[in-house]
Amino acid sequence: MYNAEKQLIKALPKMVKMAKNSRLKQGFENHLRETESHAQRVEMACGTLGIKPSGMVCRAMKGLIEEASEHMKGLKPGSTTDAELIALAQKVEHYEIGSYGTLCRWAETMGHTEALDLLKKNLSDEDRTDQLLTQIAESEVNQMAAHDSKNMKVRATGTRGGRRTTATAKKARATGTRAGTGRPKTRATAGTPAKAATRSTGRSKVVTTRGRSASAKPKARGRASAR
Repeated sequence: MYNAEKQLIKALPKMVKMAKNSRLKQGFENHLRETESHAQRVEMACGTLGIKPSGMVCRAMKGLIEEASEHMKGLKPGSTTDAELIALAQKVEHYEIGSYGTLCRWAETMGHTEALDLLKKNLSDEDRTDQLLTQIAESEVNQMAAHDSKNMKVRATGTRGGRRTTATAKKARATGTRAGTGRPKTRATAGTPAKAATRSTGRSKVVTTRGRSASAKPKARGRASAR
């Protein structure tokens, strides 16, 4: 845990800089100071046992920090980034809570009361930070991130309230179809009436066009009858 805390001390300033929400930024700043104290307490706890903290690299923390760095690439401060930061930070907190919880149980079982008291303080800080991150997420960041994410989607697709996008309209004009229907548009050609309608009247049909009308003679069925 000593190496884990040392790695986190180097990583937290990046999260402070990236956070936009004032409570989140302040929370990261406070936890940075706490993390510096955590490393000192681990060193003191080792001192009570007559040992020095190991220089062995904590690969779990290294992996969590590398993952966080990968996620933060290309991000800009904003509500959606704040939501991402909280998720990444809570992964770290949960790892530390599990680790310090185990160390406290071992120290208690073995009767190392001085080391136990120091480790319990670290565990308490990690648990409080995790709860704070949850509170910030649920009361502010998550709802704002969801709202901003929807707006970003609207801007990306170019639609609002069901209206066609410019790209869809251009495509419709190019293919000669009505957008969203797949039906071809009716276009007038030279010498051809633009619109024609037919209606049935008993035996005959009357064809009506713009500017002229004509009655079609009914077709005789079979032989003409003599009158």
